[in-house]
Amino acid sequence: MHGSAPLVHLVCGPSGAGKTTYARRLCDDIGGVHFSIDDWMTTLFAADAPPVPDWNWVVDRVQRNESQIIAMTVQLGRLNIPSVHDLGFLGRDQRVRVAGAARAAGLATRLHILDLDREERWRRVAARNAEKGETYRLTVTRPMFDFVDRLWQPPSDDEMAAVGGGYAGG
Repeated sequence: MHGSAPLVHLVCGPSGAGKTTYARRLCDDIGGVHFSIDDWMTTLFAADAPPVPDWNWVVDRVQRNESQIIAMTVQLGRLNIPSVHDLGFLGRDQRVRVAGAARAAGLATRLHILDLDREERWRRVAARNAEKGETYRLTVTRPMFDFVDRLWQPPSDDEMAAVGGGYAGG
């Protein structure tokens, strides 16, 4: 079904590492379909967001989106169309869950890891907030950045061996 090339690319890294830019370039290079959690969350749920940020509200909706993205990825895989998941993948559990679902459907996976120095990432996020350019979806405040940054779990060597992948830069 998928030959030797991975069909499901998982792009992970902390905020400001360049995941969306990298994922878009990768899609162009491989003729893949880009799944951005920021796009899905903004389109489907931003208008309904509670006035005070609620992490549980966000996580519930991210998980619903993830389930639908996986279902669509399986359909694309059956058509031999690669997909690029730009879902953040801050933690091991999410990466293992999505890669496992793809492999259970007979699809190969590749993990792409982007990371940079924390202050450089914050500089990029602040610039994105100010410019409101192509990858801007919402304003990320410094407290939001710091909170999400604490959630980042870099993939271990055994995880990279299991999922297939390595560092892509940042």
